Amino acid sequence: MFDSPLSASAYEVLDVDPSVDDEGLRRAYRLQLRRAHPDAGGDAASFIRVQRAWEVVGTPEGRAAYDRGQGIAASVEWSGASRSEGEAGSRPRARSYGQAGGWHRRRYLASVREWAGAEVPDPYDPAFVRTVPRELRRMLADALSEEETARAVSDLGMGFTVWHDVLTIPRAGSGGADPEAVGKLDHVVLSPTGLYGVRSVDLGGVARFRGGEIIGPHTEAEAPVTALLTRMRIVARAARVRFGGGIVVVPDDALAQTTVPLGLVRGTTVVVARRSALRTVLRQGAPGARAVGGNELFDVRTRLQQTIRFA
Repeated sequence: MFDSPLSASAYEVLDVDPSVDDEGLRRAYRLQLRRAHPDAGGDAASFIRVQRAWEVVGTPEGRAAYDRGQGIAASVEWSGASRSEGEAGSRPRARSYGQAGGWHRRRYLASVREWAGAEVPDPYDPAFVRTVPRELRRMLADALSEEETARAVSDLGMGFTVWHDVLTIPRAGSGGADPEAVGKLDHVVLSPTGLYGVRSVDLGGVARFRGGEIIGPHTEAEAPVTALLTRMRIVARAARVRFGGGIVVVPDDALAQTTVPLGLVRGTTVVVARRSALRTVLRQGAPGARAVGGNELFDVRTRLQQTIRFA
């Protein structure tokens, strides 16, 4: 929490100005705690966020450190330089294809250059990232989310196959992708428990639900569940395969519980899961998802491998 490009600051969660004195900060914390309490009509995820905000800035020492860090609660690395998946020793790895987060990183860097009008010395510096428009911060947040998901599934073992940044809208008449109209499915995961389309989303806040869809601060551009299912159908038609379910992965602090099953949405089983719960969902299977096993698993893998292109 508070380490994402889209995160509200601790002061924003407590609804105070950063210059408020310590007593004013304490009063704001108590007020927000009462408002967010589930017994008062709030929700558990918001209640936890208020508590976490106070843990970060509730002492003079913690507040001073937080302010020195430009509103970043902990040391973060957004450049990807030290975020490799390769340090797994001899543990079996899932088969992995494509570059998770690569498309959003390329878009972010190109958009930053255009916005700044020049090369930026360090486009991943948290202090700089906080100054760019929200739409650009969303690109970086999405890249980071996809990379975190890739790390979460990378050690599932050789029985799992994962494709990242799967192209779903190619440019007519070419083998490439139109950067202005590209659509992609963040991850396709094939496992003995099913074939899943996976969307990685940083909501920049708490996930809420309405009519089988996720609503939140990050969903103004497109509806996450609808976009996931639309792109899954494109891949399914092209490869002539059948998905068992869809999974939307969100940061742990966006959900009060580990998973939220949405049931059948447009005929497909959908579950929203904390990132830390994703491995368990994939190993055990999403509720109602169709399992894939035996010769069918090899047939599905072959069809996907022959069909999938990357964004």
